[in-house]
Amino acid sequence: MEIKVLGPGCPKCEQAVKIVKEVLKETGVEASVEKVTDVMKIAGYGVFGTPSVVIDGEVKCVGKIPKKEEVKSWLGK
Repeated sequence: MEIKVLGPGCPKCEQAVKIVKEVLKETGVEASVEKVTDVMKIAGYGVFGTPSVVIDGEVKCVGKIPKKEEVKSWLGK
């Protein structure tokens, strides 16, 4: 599983990364987590709000910090 957190590195983006990593640890799900800060790469996903979370190429949320329950549902937990 490949998870990407899209954002320029702002505090909200850092919080989104933290939440994703906490959920992975709590659920034991194996996944790579990548922070994407390049504006052109972010635009390539068709999102214009950050932070955004992309799991296996599918955009799951845009312009907000996801709640742990949301991340768990995206992981099937």
